[in-house]
Amino acid sequence: MGIRKKFRFWIFIRNIVLIIAAILFIGVISSQIITIYEKNKYPPLGQLVEVDGKSMHVYTKGKGANTIVLLSGLGTAAPALDYEPLINEMAKDNRIVVVETFGYGWSDVTNKERTVENIVEEIRTALKKANIEGPYILMPHSGSGIYSMYYVNKYPNEIKAVIGIDCTLPQAVEYFDESPPVMPRYLSAIAPIGIARLAVNMNPEEYLPIADQGTYSDNNLEMTEAISAWKLTNKNIVAEANEMNRNINKTINMSFPPKIPVLIFAVKDDKVTEDGKTIVSFYQTQISDLRSKKLVVLEGHHYLHWSRYKEMSKIVNDFIGIF
Repeated sequence: MGIRKKFRFWIFIRNIVLIIAAILFIGVISSQIITIYEKNKYPPLGQLVEVDGKSMHVYTKGKGANTIVLLSGLGTAAPALDYEPLINEMAKDNRIVVVETFGYGWSDVTNKERTVENIVEEIRTALKKANIEGPYILMPHSGSGIYSMYYVNKYPNEIKAVIGIDCTLPQAVEYFDESPPVMPRYLSAIAPIGIARLAVNMNPEEYLPIADQGTYSDNNLEMTEAISAWKLTNKNIVAEANEMNRNINKTINMSFPPKIPVLIFAVKDDKVTEDGKTIVSFYQTQISDLRSKKLVVLEGHHYLHWSRYKEMSKIVNDFIGIF
């Protein structure tokens, strides 16, 4: 290849790089502008409280003798919206609270490590700043079961009961000989550079609840889609996933205090390991020594509250009515 041809080749490569860079730049700027517009259009449903110099979103609904604190699973972009059907049902008889931890919903993103200690302290501070007094009934979904286990052992006098929604408990790793998920750190760049918005816009159904039409309002779904574009795999979610193994190791020797009532909703799963273990048998090992316990197996998605919210609400009311 002659010098002139080589020169043309590198000019071509340079131009391609410049075009790609320009497209990325336009995408980033456009995404940021749309995000600013959406945040003005969709203000927080609840109140923002200051926790460690950042804003954390706390949403409440309903009144009653019991205060149920809903905690979301790993990666649920907008917990206050995701729980809406269950909130509406349970709020008829109880005070329902959703604490959106950092990196979720209308809460800020923080630079603090996503250790179980930090997350639990942030939840406690948010509840106090929102003037929500305990004792609380913790209702964790999925991965937040780890934080609930730590919370109830660290501050047992603040917790009245625990109600898990297909919740992850630390002993599951050893019981099923599995490893927690790991997320590549580069995924935390997806939201800031606009790729998250592109992904959500191309296939919004992937980021919305799987539920019968009318279960969620159109406004709810619009906000869920918008917040997914803001928060999808942000640095807090990625860090939380990658901290999960260490958080499990910190809580693996913990168990539910015998005096704490525990209700667990499990998804019906016919999977059986070679040594005969099932998700039901695992949960039974976790609650067998408790004075007040109940295990309810329901058919449905891992997000049981998308479709079984009415049944779940009734079971919760019946359970908490006995103590």
